[in-house]
Amino acid sequence: MTDLSIFVPNVHFEQIPIKNLVSNQDYQRNLSQAHIQRAAANFDLYQINPVKVSRRDGINYVFNGQHTIEIVALVSGSRETPVWCMIYDDLSYQHEADIFANQMKFVKPLSPYEVFMANIEAGSDKQLIIRDMVESYGLRIDTKTLPCTITAVSTLESIYTKYGYHVLDHVLHLCTATWEGEVNSMSANMLNAVAKLYLAYGESMNDELFIEKLGAYSVKSLARIAKERGPGSTRMAEAMVMIYNGKKKDPKNQLSIRKLYERSSIPNLGKDEMLNDEAEKLNTASDPA
Repeated sequence: MTDLSIFVPNVHFEQIPIKNLVSNQDYQRNLSQAHIQRAAANFDLYQINPVKVSRRDGINYVFNGQHTIEIVALVSGSRETPVWCMIYDDLSYQHEADIFANQMKFVKPLSPYEVFMANIEAGSDKQLIIRDMVESYGLRIDTKTLPCTITAVSTLESIYTKYGYHVLDHVLHLCTATWEGEVNSMSANMLNAVAKLYLAYGESMNDELFIEKLGAYSVKSLARIAKERGPGSTRMAEAMVMIYNGKKKDPKNQLSIRKLYERSSIPNLGKDEMLNDEAEKLNTASDPA
């Protein structure tokens, strides 16, 4: 019979005051003060994992959990605070370094979708609001790229967190009404581009005109036009503005391309006239579909 104990680490657990832990080994990464501050501000006792400690020559060397002890010390206001430690008594310095270097090699991180769905199960208000908003437009959140499906979970959360309910709701309205659930019409690039437009122009952008002008282009052809200008959602937004403006110089419905970049650091901005000339070329060609 196989000795099952060979699959169980030879460790024991102790509560050790933080002041009695050493975490300055050369193989470790530098402490991130930004991470420590952020985690301390959102401290959750149930997210604290045991600290892995190698006890050599009577000294407790931390080889996994150096940020954990600093977070607990900051939140508690004392290095007298104890933390649970998983203690190894038989490791050499080289073995510690090897464990540290390879500890994440076979760990599968959670995907944004998995985190989102776990938050749904936990009853998180933000994720429940986003899910209900998405479903109100006849859409669903999934991992597969299909019609009427959003896979860009992180983008939904980002827009909601940064700009609020109303902006995300307006973005979903425009995308749904314009492309009617076409595949990739709810990609991260598209959602971010429409959000940039709404934030830049607000009510000065006519929703009906947007739906009419942009709806004449398939998502595939719009992506091709944007790609010719460069990568990213800002270039996609730029292409959308040019199509929205069209070749007819209607001051009432024209959007100044400059306003799109008022808070942007993208270089090589052209003049409105140059961009409008390009818009004329776009509008004289038929939608390549």
